[in-house]
Amino acid sequence: MTVVGLSVPQIGAHVTADVVEGFVRRAEELGYGSLWVQERLLRPLHPRSKYAGVSDEIPADYACALGPTELLAAVAAWTSTVRLGTSVLVAGYHRPVELAKRLATIDVLSGGRLTVGLGIGWSAEEHEVCEVDPSTRGARCDDFIPALLACWGPDPVQHTGPFFTIPEAQIGPKPVQDPRPPLIFGMPSRPGLRRTARWADGWNPAGGRLDTILETKARLDAARPDGAAQLTVHRRLFLQPPVPTLRPRTVEAMAEEVAASSRAGVDEVIVELSLWEELRSGDDWLAAPDRLLPVLEAAG
Repeated sequence: MTVVGLSVPQIGAHVTADVVEGFVRRAEELGYGSLWVQERLLRPLHPRSKYAGVSDEIPADYACALGPTELLAAVAAWTSTVRLGTSVLVAGYHRPVELAKRLATIDVLSGGRLTVGLGIGWSAEEHEVCEVDPSTRGARCDDFIPALLACWGPDPVQHTGPFFTIPEAQIGPKPVQDPRPPLIFGMPSRPGLRRTARWADGWNPAGGRLDTILETKARLDAARPDGAAQLTVHRRLFLQPPVPTLRPRTVEAMAEEVAASSRAGVDEVIVELSLWEELRSGDDWLAAPDRLLPVLEAAG
């Protein structure tokens, strides 16, 4: 059976604590399997980078986005069984020790329910406000991942790489999950796919055709290190596609996509609700888990 997850209310000035709490409690009650956050730092008024790599227009709601790890910690407190995930955190906005500690804290507080999605991002402006050269984000990520994993491993931790150095040290807490929270990557480039095959536990494609996803997954599995398990697939589907010229999906169309994903053996579908034109108020968000029940039921 395919797990169906929902993105958490996070984007837009109408999102409040009461809205988030009501949404996540209802989603867990109805049987959704996971709840997800994303990461946005700012909305540049004169962007040099295309939104999601495809559009010159950055949605206005991105002017206000709750912080992902802080939000996920609150969701952990308001729920008890549903898995929690990031789809995705941008590696270039963080340092390995700092992010390892934040994520391990969430894993501890949630009782081991965290899945960590990482990407390399697309916004030059967001990288620059973090004092990171955006042209280095791929190479930086290649050093970031082993440094992050070292922090979650046994003490003493030590790492020396081209971007990050961690002196011999004790770093805690460690995650509850053994050996660590699952890592899923949403990096569509060739280097990103190689990174996924080498380091990740799962693949987190955003959009895309189902047949293409399955073909790529087979290639990734063939490139895995000896003895590594096959990747799980966490397909992220948008009710409001990031390309402005594309129309929003209906609930019925999303249910059909989930049913097809389930028949194909996809492990999880993450329904991205942010920016959906039908969610313009807190009440709209609170009603969304019930509105999307046909999508949940389509998973089988």
